Amino acid sequence: MSAWTAGDIPDQSGREVVVTGANTGIGFETARALARKSAHVTLACRNVEKGREAVRRILAESPDCAAFLMQLDLADLRSVEAFAARYREQHERLDLLILNAGVMIPPASKTAQGFELQFGVNHLGHFALTGALLPLVRATEGSRVVVLSSTAATRAVMRFDDLNFEKRGYRAWQAYGQSKLANQLFALELQRRLRAAGSSVIVTAAHPGWTATDLQRNSGLMRFLNRLLAMQPPQGALPTLRAATDPEAAGGDYYGPDGFFQMRGYPERVDMVKQARKAGDAARLWEISEKLTGVRYDLPKACR
Repeated sequence: MSAWTAGDIPDQSGREVVVTGANTGIGFETARALARKSAHVTLACRNVEKGREAVRRILAESPDCAAFLMQLDLADLRSVEAFAARYREQHERLDLLILNAGVMIPPASKTAQGFELQFGVNHLGHFALTGALLPLVRATEGSRVVVLSSTAATRAVMRFDDLNFEKRGYRAWQAYGQSKLANQLFALELQRRLRAAGSSVIVTAAHPGWTATDLQRNSGLMRFLNRLLAMQPPQGALPTLRAATDPEAAGGDYYGPDGFFQMRGYPERVDMVKQARKAGDAARLWEISEKLTGVRYDLPKACR
């Protein structure tokens, strides 16, 4: 079978797309590729100046593309609520919701609501955003939610008694891994609950392997190793793009690079970590996330 590339993306004419964190790296390449395929792409970015530059770049390369900027700060649930309200006012459909934005191994930091920054942005912010936009997604035929995870989830554990690292002290890599495991648990639980509701929406997930992006700005070692090991963002975005557009993708599918240790290569279906398949943990995380964010989904509990 030939390698899957951006050339395999089907025509996206008329489809409305939201990509979080789309001003740089994998998010930008995802937005650019979908815009080139005639999707109407909203770049949901925290930094307005960088977001405007990203839109300008897309339109400069392809003037006929439809790319738009809306401000979204996933570290503040008030911003998430405001973004979702504006988007619902301006749109009647949402075909693709791509949960790409993230932070990686920052110094100890908190969100506006006091959550550990990586758990708060990578999981809770996206959980709240998805819940707020899900009515539009469910009202759109053939719609899809794509959740970005990472190989950092491989050795991660969910410490439900200390999700914000307040008891054990902050450990950047452990916090990052936990947030990426939360992404996988969320993707599978959202799919279960949609299926229980009789919805045709599918939820897929992806990870970019080792891709050189601004996400690694807090690690000098990773920035050095990028020269030897990393893919560039257009290649690193391919698992996301396949998860978002492959007509054969099914709910719960997970895509990553096909090379050594899934670090490099072209996208193929891969297995989520075994911790993500613990349905009890997924349900527990869901309930905690609803409580912490105040966002409740109009979905039944899934059968276990």
